[in-house]
Amino acid sequence: MSRKEKKQQKSELKKAKKQQKLEAKKAKKEKKRKKRIRKTTILFIVLDILVAGCFLLVYGPYRTFRNTIINTAMNTKSHQYIAYTFWSDKTIQDVLSQSAYIPISDSVNLDDIVIDTAPKSSYENEYDEMILTRDPGNENYKYMKIRVGNYDAHLVAIYDPSKVRLIHSKTFNTGTGQERIKDMCTRMGGVVCINGGMFVDYGWGSDVPMGSLIKDGKVIWQDGNGVASLIGFTYDNKLLLTNATPQQAIDQGMRDALEFGPFLIVNGKELEYVNPSVGGYSRAARVAIAQRKDGVVLFLVTEGTHAAGPNMLEVIQTLKLYGAYNAANLDGGTSAQLAINGQIINTPRNIYGQVVTGGRRVVSGFGLILNS
Repeated sequence: MSRKEKKQQKSELKKAKKQQKLEAKKAKKEKKRKKRIRKTTILFIVLDILVAGCFLLVYGPYRTFRNTIINTAMNTKSHQYIAYTFWSDKTIQDVLSQSAYIPISDSVNLDDIVIDTAPKSSYENEYDEMILTRDPGNENYKYMKIRVGNYDAHLVAIYDPSKVRLIHSKTFNTGTGQERIKDMCTRMGGVVCINGGMFVDYGWGSDVPMGSLIKDGKVIWQDGNGVASLIGFTYDNKLLLTNATPQQAIDQGMRDALEFGPFLIVNGKELEYVNPSVGGYSRAARVAIAQRKDGVVLFLVTEGTHAAGPNMLEVIQTLKLYGAYNAANLDGGTSAQLAINGQIINTPRNIYGQVVTGGRRVVSGFGLILNS
């Protein structure tokens, strides 16, 4: 092979290598381009699925989701815009009307309560026996794990109503006063405690109560002068449910009280809902306080979240089974807490279903205070 031919061959090899590099580079770019297209396509498919899923949840046949969002948003004044963003005013009103109830107009007849919580030789039924049969060595209270609807629940019978007192956070409107019920209970000498009243909440809680609080016959917090639903105990140690101003309640003999509602049972008469099939207030973790005709006080706390738990009618029916004659709803949802001997008994969960370790910080409740 001549020198000229060798040189030509070398040149051709060089060109071939260069062409191979160019083709490899081009192929690499094409591969990257296809990979980007694939990723983008997958992303858009996922977004389409998410949008379609959200659309189906918001506007589809899943009314439980829609009703939960609307009820939660509308009951939290600072978040009502969420409901109006997705649904018409008519839809919102239709959903809210399902939870509409007819308030019990009767006044509590305290004379019907005759305090006699001593053990009995006979019982009206199995539920009566459960309440009145003491645990060995404990004459103060009895804890029972029960079911309310399809949910686990915790019921406590307290035998001396004179020991049931208002509990509250260490300070109000300071920014640092709110406490977990177990801590509040321990600080105030309580053995068994539940949360109770409302507080200002923009998503992170506060130590600012909403409504009024009465302790030892004195108003310790008041944010208005109007008539409100007050729940508490008289100096005769009877559960008084009254629509009154704090001073009117005190004039009626109120010893300790907080503001919440609705009243669930008055003189044995149950709260009625406009649409009984719905059960009222959608579903959530519940807290209630009640008193039997014999004076035994009942604390009820159920499991659940803001979106899952018993409805109000299931709570009423359960309380009636255990002999409740007067009863009222207290603050539930994430705030629902039962503490016994410094330990949280239920499992508080936030709106996402996540466990709130130790319980949410709140401002008021009721407790069994043995040294009161």
